[in-house]
Amino acid sequence: MIFTLHDQMTGLGKRIKARRLAFDLSQEAASAKAGVAHRTWRRMEAEGKASIEDLIRAAIALRCDDGIVGLFPEMAANSMDQLLAQQRKATKTQRQRAGGARP
Repeated sequence: MIFTLHDQMTGLGKRIKARRLAFDLSQEAASAKAGVAHRTWRRMEAEGKASIEDLIRAAIALRCDDGIVGLFPEMAANSMDQLLAQQRKATKTQRQRAGGARP
């Protein structure tokens, strides 16, 4: 089934509302917990409209932010050269995170 933009947005709003209700939170309490204006929260639930920042704040407040990382996964390599480049990039990133310099 192909979902339109409107379908995706209204579905998202419904899921936000269902998640909030599962935590037994009022809109006011959820918006305060997320650090989002109450009016914005109402719009998120009713229309699925929010800034990316507000959506992430809502996801964190409703404890479902782990799915954000999976929204835009890295593309699979189409060739051996691309695979090797991805591996080099991953190794470099790991070294930078660890604070280590190249031996």
